[in-house]
Amino acid sequence: MSAAMPTPPPPKPPEPEAPRGVASIGKSVVIKGQIFSREDLYLDGEIEGTVEVPEHRLTIGPHGKLRAGIKAREVVVLGEVNGNIEAGERIDIRKESKLVGDIKTGRINIEDGAYFKGSIDIVKAEPPRPAASPRPAPAESAAAPAAPAKV
Repeated sequence: MSAAMPTPPPPKPPEPEAPRGVASIGKSVVIKGQIFSREDLYLDGEIEGTVEVPEHRLTIGPHGKLRAGIKAREVVVLGEVNGNIEAGERIDIRKESKLVGDIKTGRINIEDGAYFKGSIDIVKAEPPRPAASPRPAPAESAAAPAAPAKV
């Protein structure tokens, strides 16, 4: 008599990973203070204070509630923000989000259904200045006439 061996359960699919280079604050996290990030940042919790992501994208998730001043290269709002935002490139306010505060940015998109109360200051990015070239040496004094050239 041979007993049938039970078949092993199928292997579980791998858990999805967060995109590389993106830090994430979950919806159950509460932070009071200052956040500074040198990589893209996804906030879905409650934050009170300041958030600085000067050279990267800040995304406020659908559960995110920020009472904070924000500075970032790019900001995407899916949740609630009560505070001023300064974005070097653009701000994207998605439908069903809420933003109360003043905005300073180069470009803005406000989707139909979003709530916004505040002022908008669109700033043009300054073109990069060329490196300062050395100035030529000053010419001889204009008081002394140049000697005629001999041929």
